[in-house]
Amino acid sequence: MVEDPSGVPEQPGSQWYDNEAGPLVRPYAMTGGRTRPGPRGVRFDLIALVTLDDSAPRLDDSTALGPEHRTLIELCRAETQSVAELAAGAELPVGVVRVLLGDLLETGCVRVSRPVPPAQLPDEKILREVIDGLRAL
Repeated sequence: MVEDPSGVPEQPGSQWYDNEAGPLVRPYAMTGGRTRPGPRGVRFDLIALVTLDDSAPRLDDSTALGPEHRTLIELCRAETQSVAELAAGAELPVGVVRVLLGDLLETGCVRVSRPVPPAQLPDEKILREVIDGLRAL
Protein backbone atom coordinates (compact mmCIF):
# COMPACT_ATOMS: atom_id res chain seq x y z
CA MET A 1 0.00 0.00 0.00
CA VAL A 2 1.06 3.53 -0.75
CA GLU A 3 0.71 6.30 1.79
CA ASP A 4 -0.75 9.68 0.86
CA PRO A 5 0.88 12.91 2.18
CA SER A 6 -1.21 12.73 5.37
CA GLY A 7 0.28 9.31 6.21
CA VAL A 8 -2.96 7.39 5.60
CA PRO A 9 -2.44 4.24 3.51
CA GLU A 10 -4.20 4.35 0.12
CA GLN A 11 -6.06 1.42 -1.37
CA PRO A 12 -4.74 0.18 -4.75
CA GLY A 13 -6.39 2.15 -7.54
CA SER A 14 -7.59 4.92 -5.23
CA GLN A 15 -5.25 7.42 -6.90
CA TRP A 16 -7.73 7.39 -9.82
CA TYR A 17 -10.68 8.44 -7.66
CA ASP A 18 -11.28 11.69 -5.80
CA ASN A 19 -14.05 11.62 -3.18
CA GLU A 20 -15.30 15.09 -4.15
CA ALA A 21 -14.66 15.07 -7.91
CA GLY A 22 -15.33 11.42 -8.72
CA PRO A 23 -13.21 9.30 -11.08
CA LEU A 24 -10.13 11.04 -12.42
CA VAL A 25 -9.81 10.31 -16.12
CA ARG A 26 -7.84 12.80 -18.10
CA PRO A 27 -9.50 14.16 -21.26
CA TYR A 28 -6.66 12.92 -23.46
CA ALA A 29 -7.41 9.38 -22.29
CA MET A 30 -11.00 9.71 -23.52
CA THR A 31 -9.95 11.09 -26.89
CA GLY A 32 -6.88 8.94 -27.47
CA GLY A 33 -4.64 12.00 -27.24
CA ARG A 34 -6.45 13.83 -30.03
CA THR A 35 -7.44 17.46 -29.75
CA ARG A 36 -9.22 17.86 -33.09
CA PRO A 37 -12.31 15.97 -34.27
CA GLY A 38 -11.69 13.29 -36.87
CA PRO A 39 -9.76 13.29 -40.12
CA ARG A 40 -12.32 15.62 -41.70
CA GLY A 41 -11.19 18.39 -39.36
CA VAL A 42 -14.80 19.32 -38.61
CA ARG A 43 -15.32 22.16 -36.16
CA PHE A 44 -18.42 21.91 -33.98
CA ASP A 45 -19.93 25.22 -32.88
CA LEU A 46 -21.43 25.26 -29.41
CA ILE A 47 -24.89 25.80 -30.91
CA ALA A 48 -24.56 23.18 -33.66
CA LEU A 49 -27.42 20.69 -33.36
CA VAL A 50 -26.59 16.99 -33.12
CA THR A 51 -29.17 14.36 -34.09
CA LEU A 52 -28.94 10.60 -33.94
CA ASP A 53 -28.93 9.29 -37.50
CA ASP A 54 -31.82 6.83 -37.93
CA SER A 55 -29.98 5.08 -40.76
CA ALA A 56 -26.86 4.62 -38.62
CA PRO A 57 -25.51 1.10 -38.25
CA ARG A 58 -26.62 -0.62 -35.08
CA LEU A 59 -23.80 -0.62 -32.54
CA ASP A 60 -22.78 -3.73 -30.69
CA ASP A 61 -20.24 -4.36 -27.96
CA SER A 62 -17.50 -5.10 -30.49
CA THR A 63 -17.61 -1.52 -31.80
CA ALA A 64 -14.52 0.52 -30.95
CA LEU A 65 -16.62 3.23 -29.31
CA GLY A 66 -15.99 3.99 -25.67
CA PRO A 67 -18.45 4.64 -22.87
CA GLU A 68 -18.31 8.39 -23.48
CA HIS A 69 -19.34 7.86 -27.13
CA ARG A 70 -22.25 5.73 -25.98
CA THR A 71 -23.30 8.40 -23.46
CA LEU A 72 -23.47 10.97 -26.26
CA ILE A 73 -25.49 8.56 -28.40
CA GLU A 74 -27.96 8.01 -25.55
CA LEU A 75 -28.31 11.76 -25.01
CA CYS A 76 -28.99 12.25 -28.73
CA ARG A 77 -31.44 9.33 -28.76
CA ALA A 78 -33.81 11.25 -26.48
CA GLU A 79 -33.80 14.46 -28.56
CA THR A 80 -31.72 16.69 -30.81
CA GLN A 81 -29.26 18.63 -28.68
CA SER A 82 -26.62 21.29 -29.14
CA VAL A 83 -22.94 20.57 -28.56
CA ALA A 84 -23.09 22.67 -25.38
CA GLU A 85 -26.08 20.68 -24.08
CA LEU A 86 -24.32 17.40 -24.82
CA ALA A 87 -21.22 18.55 -22.92
CA ALA A 88 -23.35 19.50 -19.93
CA GLY A 89 -25.43 16.31 -20.07
CA ALA A 90 -22.37 14.06 -20.35
CA GLU A 91 -20.45 16.13 -17.78
CA LEU A 92 -17.47 16.35 -20.14
CA PRO A 93 -15.39 19.30 -21.33
CA VAL A 94 -16.60 20.79 -24.63
CA GLY A 95 -13.25 20.03 -26.29
CA VAL A 96 -13.61 16.34 -25.46
CA VAL A 97 -17.21 16.28 -26.69
CA ARG A 98 -16.14 17.84 -30.00
CA VAL A 99 -13.55 15.12 -30.58
CA LEU A 100 -15.99 12.35 -29.61
CA LEU A 101 -18.67 13.83 -31.89
CA GLY A 102 -16.12 13.79 -34.72
CA ASP A 103 -15.76 10.04 -34.16
CA LEU A 104 -19.53 9.57 -34.16
CA LEU A 105 -19.86 11.63 -37.33
CA GLU A 106 -17.19 9.51 -39.02
CA THR A 107 -19.01 6.29 -38.13
CA GLY A 108 -22.31 7.71 -39.37
CA CYS A 109 -24.02 7.60 -35.97
CA VAL A 110 -24.97 11.28 -35.84
CA ARG A 111 -25.87 14.16 -38.12
CA VAL A 112 -24.84 17.72 -37.37
CA SER A 113 -26.81 20.79 -38.40
CA ARG A 114 -24.55 23.76 -38.38
CA PRO A 115 -25.84 27.15 -37.28
CA VAL A 116 -26.73 29.74 -39.87
CA PRO A 117 -23.76 32.03 -40.55
CA PRO A 118 -24.36 35.59 -39.29
CA ALA A 119 -24.10 36.95 -42.85
CA GLN A 120 -27.17 34.89 -43.83
CA LEU A 121 -29.33 36.01 -40.90
CA PRO A 122 -31.95 38.68 -41.50
CA ASP A 123 -30.94 42.24 -40.73
CA GLU A 124 -31.98 43.41 -37.26
CA LYS A 125 -33.44 46.62 -38.71
CA ILE A 126 -35.79 44.63 -40.95
CA LEU A 127 -36.90 42.45 -38.03
CA ARG A 128 -37.64 45.53 -35.92
CA GLU A 129 -39.71 47.02 -38.75
CA VAL A 130 -41.69 43.76 -39.02
CA ILE A 131 -42.31 43.76 -35.25
CA ASP A 132 -43.39 47.39 -35.31
CA GLY A 133 -45.71 46.65 -38.24
CA LEU A 134 -47.27 43.73 -36.38
CA ARG A 135 -47.80 45.86 -33.28
CA ALA A 136 -49.51 48.52 -35.42
CA LEU A 137 -52.14 45.98 -36.51
